[in-house]
Amino acid sequence: MNRQSETGPARFCVTNAKGGTGKTTIAINVAGALNDRGRDVLFIDLDPQGNATEGVGLVEEYDAEPPTLFDALTGDPSALGDLVVEGEEMDVIPSSIDMLQAEHELTIADLIARVNARGGGVDPDALASFAINVTPEMVTGTHALDTLDRALDTLDRAYDYVVIDCPPFYGKLTDTGMYAAQNVLIPALTEATSERAIELLMDQTAAMERQTDASIRTLGVVANRVETTSEDETMLEWFNMAFPDSPVWEVRKRVALQRAFSSGQSVFATEESCDMAAVFEDIAAELDEQFGFTETEVTA
Repeated sequence: MNRQSETGPARFCVTNAKGGTGKTTIAINVAGALNDRGRDVLFIDLDPQGNATEGVGLVEEYDAEPPTLFDALTGDPSALGDLVVEGEEMDVIPSSIDMLQAEHELTIADLIARVNARGGGVDPDALASFAINVTPEMVTGTHALDTLDRALDTLDRAYDYVVIDCPPFYGKLTDTGMYAAQNVLIPALTEATSERAIELLMDQTAAMERQTDASIRTLGVVANRVETTSEDETMLEWFNMAFPDSPVWEVRKRVALQRAFSSGQSVFATEESCDMAAVFEDIAAELDEQFGFTETEVTA
């Protein structure tokens, strides 16, 4: 069933810095659709706000005592396996309130990496004195955006997919998610302001690729909350023009999606029918094709 037996799980992140795109709802329902096809999914909430943690019914985990995802990203990567919460649809590594410090910590780690690579007379220990967990010893490369990647490599359970829900801003955390995944699924609203948000994503991706050895691939664009207006039609045309080699899916606003989120599930785990489930099924099927899965085991 799984072409990942030797290379590890297929990884992708869901990212867009523009707020209100329904990014987390898209991420949860794509993960649910993959599970519905028989895939074993690990879902990672990389957003310090913890919206996905709430959206999969684990709101109490947000206030869990350390170690948390913060510690796995900024201290001991092997701690990641102890953070996995098993679920019926997907396993989850929840966010936590500690993640509010992650951007600062990863910035210091990246500065230490730059100093190690370029010199300049700055003492790495002096930089580390401003950190909580980061030490010069844990930063070994020319950048420090590989912390999630290294943490994922310590997991002893095999998954078909790792789905990473990135923060709604571009910074070290998002770079860390993109570096670990090297595949992005882009949710976007069909409104003119989305053009600037996607242009910023392209700029951020290009800058991160220049800094690292990463090569980021766009898996597709999920146009969310689509309506029947001229602006929506114009933006759908723009998405197809901006991503000529990637599929563009259309998800219309449905109360069922919000109700599923509020109940801590994807639409595939609820008894309420939703016509948009078919769109997420199409996304999951396309992802299987792109990642080389050839057999489907649809769950009951």
